[in-house]
Parts: sequence; C-alpha cells; structure tokens
Amino acid sequence: MEVKVVRNSGARGTVILPYRTIEGTAKGGGVDYEDACGELEFQNDETVKTIQVKIVDDEEYEKQESFFIIIEQPRWIKHDISDDAENTAPTAEGEEAKRIAEMGKPILGEHCKLEVIIEESYEFKSTVDKLIKKTNLALVIGTHSWREQFLEAITVSPGEHDEDDEAHEERLPSCFDYVMHFLTVFWKVLFAFVPPTEYWKGWACFCVCIIVIGLLTALIGDLASHFGCTVGLKDSVTAVVFVALGTSLPDTFASKVAAMQDQYADACIGNVTGSNAVNVFLGIGLAWSVAAIYWATQEKEFVVETGSLAFSVTLFTIFAFVNIGVLLYRRTPRIGGELGGPRGAKIFTSLLFIGLWLLYILFSSLEAYCHIKGF
Repeated sequence: MEVKVVRNSGARGTVILPYRTIEGTAKGGGVDYEDACGELEFQNDETVKTIQVKIVDDEEYEKQESFFIIIEQPRWIKHDISDDAENTAPTAEGEEAKRIAEMGKPILGEHCKLEVIIEESYEFKSTVDKLIKKTNLALVIGTHSWREQFLEAITVSPGEHDEDDEAHEERLPSCFDYVMHFLTVFWKVLFAFVPPTEYWKGWACFCVCIIVIGLLTALIGDLASHFGCTVGLKDSVTAVVFVALGTSLPDTFASKVAAMQDQYADACIGNVTGSNAVNVFLGIGLAWSVAAIYWATQEKEFVVETGSLAFSVTLFTIFAFVNIGVLLYRRTPRIGGELGGPRGAKIFTSLLFIGLWLLYILFSSLEAYCHIKGF
C-alpha cells in the first residue's frame, strides 16, 4: 500500500518529515501489516513523497480492521532566510528577516493522522460466497429448529439469479416466484415436519426423509396405477410411463443439483446409475426376498409369472448403450466434457436423450397393445 504525502504552500529548502504506524484493531509485526517507521526527505522544490506499508493478506472472511499512519513535526534543514536572520545584528531589518523566516517555517497540515482500514478482497469474498452457496455441508444448508423450517416454508423467496451479478442488493420475489410458491406451499409445509439437521447429528433428518420419500413413492405409484386403470391403460404401459416418471422425478432434480454444484459430471452421472442400482438390486431384491420368506413360512411357493416387460427391458438396454456411447464421445477434445460444452452439442445431446425416452415409451406401448411383435 502506498500513501502520498503532499507538500504545499511553498517548497523552499529541505524538509525532513518523520512518520510511523500505530496499531488499532489491526496488529502490526507481520500479523496484519508490516510496521513502518522512518523519515521522508523533501528536497528543495520537491512536493510529493510516498509512504509504503506492506499489508499481509491472511485471507480472512469479512475482515475489517484498521491501523493509523501518523506524521510528526517536520524539521527544516536548509533555509537561507533564517541563516541570514541569525547572522544579522538585532536591528529592525534583522527582526523583520527573522519574522519572515519563522513565517516560512514548515508546519503540519490539517490531516496528520490517517486511518487505514483493511478489508477482505472482493475476489476472495466472492469465491467464499460461491463455495458456501454450492457446498453440501449440513452446517451451511441445514436448519436449526422447526420454527426456522416452517418460516422458510411459508415465506416467498426470490428465485436463483446469476452469481456474478454485481448488484448485491436484496432481490424481491417476482410474479413467477409467487405462482410457484402457492403451487408448492403444501409440499413445503409437509416437509417442514422433517426434523432439523441439528437433531441427532442429522440422523433424525436422514431417517425421516427416507421414510417420507418411500411413502410418497408408494403414493405416486398407486395414483399412477389408478389413473391408468381409469383411462384404460395396461399395467405395463402405466409402469413404464407414469409410475417410472413419478418415481424418477426426485432423481432427476437431484441430478440437476449435482450437475450445477459439482465441478465434474461424476456426481450427476453417478446419481443416475446409483439410483437405478438401488432400484434393481435393493428394491426388487429386498421385496422379493421378503415375499419369498413370507410364502415359505406359509409352506407355499413364491412364483412370479413372466409378463411383457422383456421387450421393454431389452429396448432400455439398447438405448442405455447408446447413451453411454454418446457420453464417451463427449469426452473427446472436440466437446471436452460429459455435460455442457458448445451450445450446438448441448442442444443436440438433450434432444437425442429426450428422443430416446419418447421412442422407448412409444415402442413399449405398441408392443403392449400387440401392434408390434415382442418376445
């Protein structure tokens, strides 16, 4: 840091100006800044000098500390008038010369003490704010009480905005935010009953969330089945369209959050593959194991007859290999990543994946209604 000292109202002679730093809330000795003490020497007709003080960057968040730079009484080293006045006999002319010399003697100006305030750099604070916003730590995104959760549930909050927006003032909710709030307020209040993350080190929240998600998944599955029965759809079509869509939407939003928060695409892709692994291995395996044990205790065999899902599963496997091939191709330098990339590549990949899903639904439905032959 540099501080300019200006000499005005005359620049005659050589002037020595002592200066030093004094601690305030900021500590010297290399803690917050390096102590500075010395003298500025203004030569004849020289009007500007610079004091240099080194500030220590300790990367402290929301830092605001201060110290002071003090300028002491100047010393006049060379002045012709005063020398002449001292060597002149005490006559009227000598007294006048001495008075003029005293009038030209350098003195301190109005501002002889400067307060220096040390704040964190804007780049560092911005980086920390982004990390806090993106982190998944329960300490940051968690809640401390049910009161806080219910207040957040019934309060209309502004939607997400650009992180690099220079306007740091508080944003007001838009019309769209109000519409989305009233559409989702029931679910917000419902999930506000989940224990806060502070209880039992987060285990209470985790266990209750798993139970609530399981109940909602069962409810969505039953509603989808009743809807399919009402409109006259076969169970296989209802399963691959409405039940699959309803139970996979939470995974879709979780993948979206993972894609936005994580530096790499591993969390997003891993969430999809891990979710399907749980559904296939744990969901079906555990349910069938419980059913087999139950019927074994009843001294009966547990038999599940084959249906028409063989065609759908085969079609899904083929499309899954196509998706994996697309992801591997996107890793090439031409695109450079599994997610994102050039605008054309993003749009093409999105349309391709959505098209494969629509083709999967179309072919599965046609096979279920015997318009095409399955196996």
